[in-house]
Amino acid sequence: MPLVHLVIALALVEFFLFCVAVARARTRYNIPAPATTGNDVFERYFRVQMNTLEQLVIFVPSVLLFARYVNVYGAAGLGVVFLIGRALYFQGYVKAPQARHVGFILSVVPNLALLIGAIIGAIVALSARS
Repeated sequence: MPLVHLVIALALVEFFLFCVAVARARTRYNIPAPATTGNDVFERYFRVQMNTLEQLVIFVPSVLLFARYVNVYGAAGLGVVFLIGRALYFQGYVKAPQARHVGFILSVVPNLALLIGAIIGAIVALSARS
C-alpha cells in the first residue's frame, strides 16, 4: 500500500500546485478574491482547479478501495495515468479549452476503472464471506 499512498500524495501535491497556479493567475490577471470571473485565462486556471478537486473526490477513495480489493499495483498504475491526465488537462485547458480532451480522458477513464473495480471487488469480498 505504500505505493498507492505515494500516488495519492503526488495527486495532492499536483492539486496544491494547481492551487498555486490559480493564485498566481489571480494576481497576473487582477482578479481580486472572492471573484472567480473577469478574465478568460484566469477562469481556465480556476476551472482546472475545480475540476481536479471534483475528480479527487472520486480518485482518493477509489484508488484505496481498488488497492484493497483488487490489486495494489493496478491501483498505483491507474493512479499514475490519472496524474499524467490531470497534468495534460491543466496544460491543454489553460492553453485552449478545446485542447483539454486528451487530459480529460486520461483522468476520467482511470477514475472510472478504479471506481468500478472497487465496487466489484467489494461485492466479491462480501460474497466470499457468505
